[in-house]
Amino acid sequence: MSKRDYYDVLGVSKSSSKDELKKAYRKLAMKYHPDRNPDDQEAADKFKELSEAYEILSDDQKRQAYDNFGHQGVNSQYSSAQGAADAFSDIFGDIFGDIFGGSTRGRSRSTGADLAYNLSISLEEAVRGTEVSLQIPSKERCSGKFSTCSYCSGAGVVRMQQGFFSMQQTCPQCRGEGEIHDPNCNICHGRGYIKKDKTLSVKIPAGIDSGDRIRLSGEGEPGYGNNPNGDLFITVDIQEHKIFQRDGRHLYCEIPINYIDAVLGGDVEVPTLEGKVKLKIPSGTQSHKLMRLKGKGIRPINGASKGDILVRVQIETPINISSEQKKLLEQLKESFDKDQNSPKEKSWFENARDFMRGQ
Repeated sequence: MSKRDYYDVLGVSKSSSKDELKKAYRKLAMKYHPDRNPDDQEAADKFKELSEAYEILSDDQKRQAYDNFGHQGVNSQYSSAQGAADAFSDIFGDIFGDIFGGSTRGRSRSTGADLAYNLSISLEEAVRGTEVSLQIPSKERCSGKFSTCSYCSGAGVVRMQQGFFSMQQTCPQCRGEGEIHDPNCNICHGRGYIKKDKTLSVKIPAGIDSGDRIRLSGEGEPGYGNNPNGDLFITVDIQEHKIFQRDGRHLYCEIPINYIDAVLGGDVEVPTLEGKVKLKIPSGTQSHKLMRLKGKGIRPINGASKGDILVRVQIETPINISSEQKKLLEQLKESFDKDQNSPKEKSWFENARDFMRGQ
């Protein structure tokens, strides 16, 4: 009997991505798994067929050979019970890997370790973008002699069979490296790697915020054998600014104004990241009033519209006044009518008096 098309077996198209293949296989494998269908030969046959199809299509080289030459191109012998167990074991690991934030198949055990770096930049650099040169502590593979681990044949893992399922663990001899380094090497003294800092030029995009991460693929520690390097993750921290506080795409600042400008109104100069602008202070402005400079904030890294600058007014009480100024203020005070000039004060004291009477 001729074999069914692998794409039809999984119910996917030829253009399906690896994630789509995995989702399709996971769903069907759970449905037809022999443990869920005891004594059901048809389900067992379908499970083997699914596992064979997924094993071929999830491997880039085998998939290409299958697309070009069909079943003859892969000559699969994967329909054995062992092959079905291996495929399901890998997907079973993927299920738990997804829950805990990682995948057992996404990265090889021998892939180099990731590195983390905290980068502190100014607010101006974060808003406009910049390029920085970083000195990263790292290590590189020793140029001395390596040999393939005989215990795991270079796989870095050893597989154990227990009934229908198979399990794998890190090779105890090479500790997952897949190779053994000469312990008498006079370059690295048997470690396999030598410490060496590297200098990287990193572009910081405009609009980046504190806590954002930049990923540099392949700039982590070297992988074991011919496996890929890890990645470098740069976490950005924006330094405290003398004037502004950032909240996403908006900036906050406080400006002190004198008593006369608050009473009479006027214009004050407010700094922005693009230069100074004039802010109109209405007459009778109260302390802590919040005013907005629209479009003077930050354009986020996602390309959304620019934020605003929110200015909070702080009225500064005059100090070190002269005797002449004191007399003028006393005259001004005598001229005030609380009903007209200080309605909040009048209302507050009336409420306070009523409250005290009720005690």
